[in-house]
Amino acid sequence: MFPLSACPPVPSPVAPQNGHAVLRLLSALLTALLLTGCADLGYYLQSVTGHLEMMRASTSIDPLHDDPHTPQQLRDRLALSQRIRRFAVTDLALPDNASYRRYADLKRRAVVWNVVAAPPWSLTLKTWCFPVAGCVGYRGYFDEAEARALATQLRTDGLEVSVYGVPAYSTLGWMNWAGGDPLLNTFIHYPEGELARMVFHELAHQVLYVKDDTRFNESFATAVERIGSARWMAQHASTQARAEFAALESRRAQFRALTQSTRRALEALYQDGEAAEAPPSEARLARKAQVMQDFRAQYAALKTTWAADSNAPALAFGGYDAWVASANNASFGARASYDDLVAGFEALFARESQGATGALAWQRFYDSVKQLAELPRQQRLD
Repeated sequence: MFPLSACPPVPSPVAPQNGHAVLRLLSALLTALLLTGCADLGYYLQSVTGHLEMMRASTSIDPLHDDPHTPQQLRDRLALSQRIRRFAVTDLALPDNASYRRYADLKRRAVVWNVVAAPPWSLTLKTWCFPVAGCVGYRGYFDEAEARALATQLRTDGLEVSVYGVPAYSTLGWMNWAGGDPLLNTFIHYPEGELARMVFHELAHQVLYVKDDTRFNESFATAVERIGSARWMAQHASTQARAEFAALESRRAQFRALTQSTRRALEALYQDGEAAEAPPSEARLARKAQVMQDFRAQYAALKTTWAADSNAPALAFGGYDAWVASANNASFGARASYDDLVAGFEALFARESQGATGALAWQRFYDSVKQLAELPRQQRLD
């Protein structure tokens, strides 16, 4: 996930040791916001205070790991996370900094809740724009109730809306001076391959971020996580962990293919020549309902094949059931950001890594991606 933004570009506060430091930081932020005429003070302040609370809850991993009161399961996961973190640096040329060397238990299931919205006859997401971060197709809240309140407002405006919990987000390296992005209870107990994916994805955002291009940023990070996690599992995981990872990857690929085919069907319907602004005909409404019905029926069929595979574990963290049940234009549009350009990035990595191994191959890949990022948006995507 992309970072929650601040307006103006004031860094989120470090985890201070006393309340006076908190007040000084928040006072300085409020003053800066007022001086720049930033209108949405409540939203930006919740972003800053939410990040502050997360940082205050974080602890360095070494003393936590060595503490005899730390549950053994958590100690094992923290140790695994640090092996993955070292691999990210030595083998994937990802940043060697303070991020993911601390841990925080937030006592909740997600670190933030994202709100995404799209019109009834389009998969194009509504965007929100911020200084520094640019325009992104979601709005994140540390408080789920606030996210759902915005969702209600957007539905009143006639938009299709999705609200989903996010296990991690990146501050793009801006907060490494303050301890970096911590490991969180929201994902520390993921299966080994999923934990590696999460760490590699979020660190990839620290390698490169292109303003106003969420699809480029997320597809790049997704490509890094896919290639990197496959290498970690092949080189370091147990036979059982590799089997579980392979099963999860197979299911993920099948579900990805299903959502992509459904997106294509929806896009064809929305571009059939009938004006999106006009009241939709009953026939057009019926066609849209049929596309969604087919999607859910095909997902049910997929689940039947998964259930028949006795060697495959149940999907981690709840599977896709909830996503499918509430799927709409907003959720399909958001998913596209993580899928659409991944194959291109994977092909670029394959090309750039020829004749190179380890970190050198990755550095060549990153250099090429950074050159792409310098191009005009449409040229970059072509």
